[in-house]
Amino acid sequence: MSDFTSSFWPIFITVISLAGVFGCALLLWVTSKIKASSPNGDNTNGHVWDENLREMNNPLPRWWVWMFIITIVFSLFYFLAYPALGGYTGKLGWSQVGQYEQEMAAANAKVAPIYAKFAAMPIEELATNKEAQAIGERLFMNNCALCHGSDAHGSKGFPNLTDNDWIHGGSAEKINETITNGRIGMMPPMAAAVGNEEDVKNVANYVLSLSSSKHDTARAALGKEKFAACAACHGADGTGNQAVGALNLSDNIWLHGAGEEAIIKRINLGVTNQMPAQSTKFSPEQIHVLTAYVWSLSNNASQQ
Repeated sequence: MSDFTSSFWPIFITVISLAGVFGCALLLWVTSKIKASSPNGDNTNGHVWDENLREMNNPLPRWWVWMFIITIVFSLFYFLAYPALGGYTGKLGWSQVGQYEQEMAAANAKVAPIYAKFAAMPIEELATNKEAQAIGERLFMNNCALCHGSDAHGSKGFPNLTDNDWIHGGSAEKINETITNGRIGMMPPMAAAVGNEEDVKNVANYVLSLSSSKHDTARAALGKEKFAACAACHGADGTGNQAVGALNLSDNIWLHGAGEEAIIKRINLGVTNQMPAQSTKFSPEQIHVLTAYVWSLSNNASQQ
């Protein structure tokens, strides 16, 4: 990432931009000093095709030259007004971020009346409201489905939102909190705390045994004691801790892949997952509707 954040790129962009404009101006000035001449004195450059087609040696039309000049002058004013030169912010103070925020604010103000009627409705009621669910589904499809899937079943590294296996809690309040503030889940590499390579393999088999998954019984027995290094987060029984976002290891639901090899990889390398906060994109009322939709995905049985 350092390649994209170093000061070289702003300088590079500035040099290229200015060189292009001043190079064009220099070219116009040089060509204006060159007098058109003809070796035959007939205003041609001496090139003849198909016996009688001669290339004329005329200067650029004046309107064309003035178009170049206007373009150069416009470019200089543009460089002054807008952030076109590296880190220079421009006199007008325009930015992509500012433009985006302005457009989002205008869009949210436009749709605010649609969401206002849902703001006071409890999540349970919204979950059965067809209009609110249709809006929530569209919000989900446009913003959440890329990671969690159009059916919300998730994929490797992205939680399934249709079951009851919640990392931080599946209550309406927790879902709203997650959507609003985002989440950062981190498991540090634990190999050093567990022991040597064999110890890591033993712990992996013990973890598999917690969910009655296929495992080596002998290794699992040896790994039980070493699992103490993991119990601080996942609990002594491996059922996890939603307060810190520690996964439940006993339910046979594997966020980062099942099997001995996948678990060994996680112990050795750790993992960091991030869900970005949506509070800068959505209004509280929109998040309320989206929360109801997500909550309904794992509470369909109670809605029938």
